[in-house]
Amino acid sequence: MSTVLNVIGATLMLCGSLLALTAAIAIVRFPDTLRRMHAATKPQVVGLIMVLAGAVLELRGNVDIWMLILVGIFTLFTAPVIAHSVGRVAYREQRDQDGLLMINELEPPERP
Repeated sequence: MSTVLNVIGATLMLCGSLLALTAAIAIVRFPDTLRRMHAATKPQVVGLIMVLAGAVLELRGNVDIWMLILVGIFTLFTAPVIAHSVGRVAYREQRDQDGLLMINELEPPERP
């Protein structure tokens, strides 16, 4: 049973690392902030959670597991807030690029 948990933990850490690596490559390759924001939040957070879950499986029975769980919870709570703040700033800074957004939901409605 211990060997199975070690294999699952190592697999989770490896897959999470690869997911975080692809997110980092996407951040470098995407052309604008709004697209980079997507790569910086979703795959990066999922990759971190996978790495933390793998570490919890590897460190079972250790006191440090609770610290890893807290790191995962705080990441899940703060990543959407940071992404929302970055998205709002990017929207304000890139308003002169008219073709960037197909539908502009933040634009005030036109008055007749």
